[in-house]
Amino acid sequence: MALRAAPKTRSKDMEPEVLVVDQRKKADERFRLQVDRQTKRSFTTLKSAVEAGLVIKQAHPIVQVSVYDSVDCTNQLVEVDGVVPAEPDAEPA
Repeated sequence: MALRAAPKTRSKDMEPEVLVVDQRKKADERFRLQVDRQTKRSFTTLKSAVEAGLVIKQAHPIVQVSVYDSVDCTNQLVEVDGVVPAEPDAEPA
């Protein structure tokens, strides 16, 4: 017959460790590359963000690719032809 292990007791002096886990990564750079409104990467310059967006747009033309400027709070859509500013108030001419 096997012996039973003694129950584990906690000392009242010991406090349980609290581990805070946050899965979100804070984007440090100014320009955020978004594919179908999901942030994929962030860049320090607009040119590098647009170039990465063009690669994605050429490979997958059906998805919406945009570059979000976190300082000016503006979105620019990336199309195969180039960058189009996404302004909701602007009416097409």
